[in-house]
This record gives sequence, structure tokens and C-alpha cells, in this order.
Amino acid sequence: MSLARERNLRLVRADETAGPHVRLGDIQLRNRLVTSSSLLGYGVANSRFIPYGMSPISQFVPLERFGAVTTRTLTVEPREGHFTNKDVWSLRELPGLLRRYGRALRRVDGGWLNAFGWCNVGIDTYLRDYYPRTRGQNTIISVGGFSAEEFVTLVDRINAAVPSGEIAAVEFNVSCHNVNFDFNAIIESVLAEAVPRSDHPVILKLSPDYDYLQHARLAARHGVSALTAINTVKGLRLDPETGDPLLANGFGGLSGRAIKPVGLRVVSELRNAGVTLPVIATGGVRDFDDCREYFWAGADAVSLGSASWFASYPGYALSPLYALRIRSLLRRIENYRPPRR
Repeated sequence: MSLARERNLRLVRADETAGPHVRLGDIQLRNRLVTSSSLLGYGVANSRFIPYGMSPISQFVPLERFGAVTTRTLTVEPREGHFTNKDVWSLRELPGLLRRYGRALRRVDGGWLNAFGWCNVGIDTYLRDYYPRTRGQNTIISVGGFSAEEFVTLVDRINAAVPSGEIAAVEFNVSCHNVNFDFNAIIESVLAEAVPRSDHPVILKLSPDYDYLQHARLAARHGVSALTAINTVKGLRLDPETGDPLLANGFGGLSGRAIKPVGLRVVSELRNAGVTLPVIATGGVRDFDDCREYFWAGADAVSLGSASWFASYPGYALSPLYALRIRSLLRRIENYRPPRR
């Protein structure tokens, strides 16, 4: 373990600001508002039509002003998942792209159901082609794998490419339902083997469908710096005409306004159970009132996910208006200090 990492791990959980920044233990954010994993791709994209990734709304929002921008979950090798890892599409390919989206992302009552299945370009391509172009942003690199060895490899490659202190944190996604894997079987070994290897603070992303209280206690025991609560909720929708699942994977992750009460419950239960690690709350956050609810429940920061960045395809024509709402929220949150608990 590096000397910088050892020094960081001695920092206690803090709610005070340091200049224009916010410290959550050994994690430094620019403010208490971050973006959720995958919603903005890699923070920048190769496509001239969608320069920041998946959401056209992000073209009109200064990503460098967020507390941190969280990447799409990255794996050791590139993955097609249930979608594609290709991010450059010609205009004539657009109909095919929309068909792919229709099998991986669907609007449902009160939110979105997705099963992208960790589609990504792989950690090496990200570090070589994308990360150098996002150094103006504060970044949380999300990583995922199917064994402790894979997480160790991911951490080692980030250590080799990114000096300590250059990013906010590495987020361990050990809770995704869209890859059809039981992470309960590996989570303790992942934390025990990969967390001590990291030169950067580690965030553990919790699922409301697993034993999140146990996982939070494991995280504290193994030196994790903070928690993300919550990952998407496992869900299913069927075509009312055929009875077939709407998504190619069958089950998917439910996000958006529908899961906000679940996210608030999880944050509150973590605090009621005595969990003291900093918590980054996500699930249905769209405006300042949503943020305050999560702060009152016990969160230290909040994350904007699909409720803010996704719209129906025709709805993206209103991206500049949606972006105004996000800019307004950024202004309100930049100097906000949550109530002390």
C-alpha cells in the first residue's frame, strides 16, 4: 500500500468543506452533487453528436462543476453485454442503434428499466483513449468483475495509469443484476484483496436486493472509504400482447423516480444500524428537494441518475431546458452544507 493511501486511510469521516471542496473521509469532491455510473458513459465520447456519452442533455451542462463524474462500469476486457461497446455511429446506422436501445433500455412507470450488461470498452481502452480527455473533471472510475482477481487487476491498472490524488475514487460495482451473477459469493474476497491494493479511495456500491447492511459492515472492516446507495432495483416488465420480456436480458435494473423511496429507506437504515461510512445517495434525484430528503435521511452527497439524464427520444429535443434545471441545482448545491447528525 502506498504511503499516500496509508495517510488517506487515517482520515476520519468529515462533513466540513475545505475551500471549494468537500471531503468525505479521504474522498475529495468539488461539491456534494455527483453523477451516477453509466449515465454519462466515460465522461466524454468519440461521437460528435453526443460529446459526453449517452445523454444529449450533458452537452449543455458543465461536467467539470460536479463533485465528481462517475464512469460507466469498466471491466478487464471489453464487453458487448446486452447492448454494444461501440460509441461511434454514422447517421445511416441510427435505426439499428435505436433498436438496440429498445432491447436494453425501456421507459416504464415512474422510471427506466435497463439491462446493458456492463457493455464497455474495457479498462485499458478507457485509460488510454478517454481518461486523458476528462482531466478537467473530477472522476470516479466505476469497475466491475466476476472475481477478486479481476478487481485486483482493475485496481492495479488504474494505479499504473493514474497517480494518487488525480481522481476522486474507484467505485466497486459488486451488485449489478444485469450480468446474471451472484456477487454475494465474491464480495468479501473482493474487498479483502482489492481494496488494500488501491492507491485511490474505494467506494462500494450497494444493492437494495442484497444484504446491504452486512455489505456495508464488510466495507468498513476492509477499508472502504464510502458507500453508494443504491444500485438499481431488480425488475421485470412484459409485453402485454405477447407476454415476452421487454428487455433482451429478461430482468433489468429499475431506476428513476420510482425507486426514490427505496433509496431513502436504505440510507436511513444504514444510519439507524450505526454505519458511519460516508454515503453517496442515488435513486430518483432530480431537484433540490430530493437532495435535501437524502441529506435528512443521512446521506453526505447525492448522485444524479436516470431521473435527470434520460428522456424519451423525442424528449431529447428539450435537452437545453432539462440542462437549465441541472445547472440551477448545481448552483444551489455547490455551497450547501447538510445538517449535522
